[in-house]
Amino acid sequence: MARDVQVSAGAAYDLGYHIVWCPKYRRPVLTGAIAARCDELIRAKCAEQGWQVIALEVMPDHVHLFVKAHPKDSPAHVANQLKGYTSRVLRAEFASLRSRLPTLWSRSYFAATVGAVSAATVQRYIDTQYERPWRKERAE
Repeated sequence: MARDVQVSAGAAYDLGYHIVWCPKYRRPVLTGAIAARCDELIRAKCAEQGWQVIALEVMPDHVHLFVKAHPKDSPAHVANQLKGYTSRVLRAEFASLRSRLPTLWSRSYFAATVGAVSAATVQRYIDTQYERPWRKERAE
């Protein structure tokens, strides 16, 4: 596969990030209209920021995103921008998200450079998002 090198003033780069994040308590709330709207919002925010979405999958209990970004945009910045924006808009548009969860997203996320992560590593992150005893107690 040929590299897609971008060029800007003073830099040539090809940075791809794999970012995964989950709803609070890993609740399976990303379904139907909520999932479709989440996908739409992520793509709009990425376009606004100049990030290229390579792949995006909104699952009921997590979001997978492969995105290409500028070197000035760290994986933390990308994840936090997307989580903050989607949480604000989705909670405003879907009352069920406000009543079921104190916040839409968990505080954590998984990030890796594209090509440097195995499916097992990502699955381990997703699986641990609800396997903490204190989270189970709070969810019940």
